[in-house]
Amino acid sequence: MRKEFLSYNPPSIGDEERSEVMDTLRTPWVTTGPKTKAFEAALQDYLQAPSVVALNSCTAGLHVALVALGVGPGDEVIVPAMTFCATANVVEHVGAKPVLVDVCPDTLTISPEAVAAAITPRTKVILPVHYAGHPVQMDELDALAERHGIAILEDAAHAISTRYKGQLVGSRKNLAAFSFYATKNLTTVEGGCLTGEPALVEKSRIIGHHGMNRDAWKRFDRSGSWYYEVVLPGFKYNMTDMQAAIGLVQLKRLERFQKRRREVVARYEAGFKDLAALELPVERDWAHSSWHLYVLRLRAGALRIDRNAFIDGLKERNIGTSVHYLPVHMHPFYRDKYGYKPADCPVAADAYERMLSLPLHAELTDADVDDVIQAVRELVQSNLA
Repeated sequence: MRKEFLSYNPPSIGDEERSEVMDTLRTPWVTTGPKTKAFEAALQDYLQAPSVVALNSCTAGLHVALVALGVGPGDEVIVPAMTFCATANVVEHVGAKPVLVDVCPDTLTISPEAVAAAITPRTKVILPVHYAGHPVQMDELDALAERHGIAILEDAAHAISTRYKGQLVGSRKNLAAFSFYATKNLTTVEGGCLTGEPALVEKSRIIGHHGMNRDAWKRFDRSGSWYYEVVLPGFKYNMTDMQAAIGLVQLKRLERFQKRRREVVARYEAGFKDLAALELPVERDWAHSSWHLYVLRLRAGALRIDRNAFIDGLKERNIGTSVHYLPVHMHPFYRDKYGYKPADCPVAADAYERMLSLPLHAELTDADVDDVIQAVRELVQSNLA
């Protein structure tokens, strides 16, 4: 058994990031400035995106996107039940109704069939989530959106480097929001960005910076002007140069991070494939996952212990884990406000009861991964039903 606790998902931050932050502290710019602009340009190049605005979180990106799309009271937004609460919360923030639907049994991404059944005359946006880094079936959603005149806003919090049928998530014209939170594949500690069609992204930039007109961030620079105007009541969502400094370095290291994640996933696959009690995550043949999460599911009735006891057993063996996620329709707020029951999204509810996320990050050594595999195998083999 391991002697030291293996953290579930710490950030991969090194001397180069620290040096870039110190360089930023030596300049007049620590908030939104030239490094934020450089990070936006680097992201646009990497993602092959039409346009990019850097923000202080993915939640901010989703929020300003809904505002830019004109979503408000009386509108409905279709959201998968299997996601972090922020995906639905932002719909509440603009006064619209999140309509929660079920997910596909294998990938746990939003079910196109469930989306089709949920569309009403009030539906304004479909908000798919590339869960765990696996892409959503976008062709089916595109067809539904075109048929009904609905916008698509992608929650790409898990999806930096994800590809759908060879196309990078974030490279399309519709809006897509990314997260650079501390646990993500690329981090700025806190942070995010929004990609998409330039006019909508620029509108979102204004919404996310107090509603101040374009380039107001330059008002303290020699090339700028003190004069600005507020064109709408916006929010305080801008990214800082301190965050962007870290992001610029992280983006250079991203391919190495991703290579290592795929190596860890392959090692897990080899270590678990003979254990019939486990349902392993999948990657469909048309998908290239970012592998943000490695989500195991215990097969119903295969073990004498449940998911919670399994997690406790891993913790006793010094292996950190997490659960992604308690489905949105099972949270008290959404359950009580809209009367949802677990059975309303049965795939998500069932997956939640059986799932746990194993450590997956770029700094895992082969020895770390072997420790995880050994601990999981011990628990399975000693608790077979």
